[in-house]
Amino acid sequence: MPGNPWFSWSYVVDNAPVLWERTAEHASLTIEAVVISAAIAVPLGALISRSRWLAGPVLGTAAVLYTVPSLALFAILAPLLGIGRTPVLVGLVVYALLIILRNTVAGLATVDPAVLDAARGLGYGPGRMLVEVAMPSALPSIIAGLRLATVSTVALVTVGVVVGYGGLGQLMFQGFRNNFYRAEIMAATLATILLALVLDLALWAAGRALTPWLRRRTS
Repeated sequence: MPGNPWFSWSYVVDNAPVLWERTAEHASLTIEAVVISAAIAVPLGALISRSRWLAGPVLGTAAVLYTVPSLALFAILAPLLGIGRTPVLVGLVVYALLIILRNTVAGLATVDPAVLDAARGLGYGPGRMLVEVAMPSALPSIIAGLRLATVSTVALVTVGVVVGYGGLGQLMFQGFRNNFYRAEIMAATLATILLALVLDLALWAAGRALTPWLRRRTS
């Protein structure tokens, strides 16, 4: 279909303001969801690392929530929270929670016991040992969890179109409704992929900046 190409630069130029608005909406929702999830998951992971009996119930509950299909979850949340941004944000937080929580617990579990014993010998209390010893050691694993959660959240935002707030998913859905307008669908898809790459690269750079000892170890 010559009149319906898979990609059209003229479409991108003509619709740049809309593409930028949807991309900004998509990025804002992704970042907010991951930040909220991290604010819940990292302290919860630290609590689990100190009270091992909590690991099964907490991780099990998060895993069960993660297995709920996104369309079903948004459909469940919509009657409770209304249509729009709120149900999408809550759903995204639920899905990102398990990824970050699991990586936090795994990172804290790999801290060298000898290092912890040395910190105790220096008079470190539980709180100081967590903040100054355990968390820095677990940071690479936590950053990896944040990166994975961010990329998966970028993809899941598009599903939010079912409750009226899907960022670039709005353009994809509009393209399908508009007689399968390929240029609109492809432009939104490429923008979603580019956004995921940019956010992942930003977190990778942040991880390197926060863990300079790892660079010294490999140099």
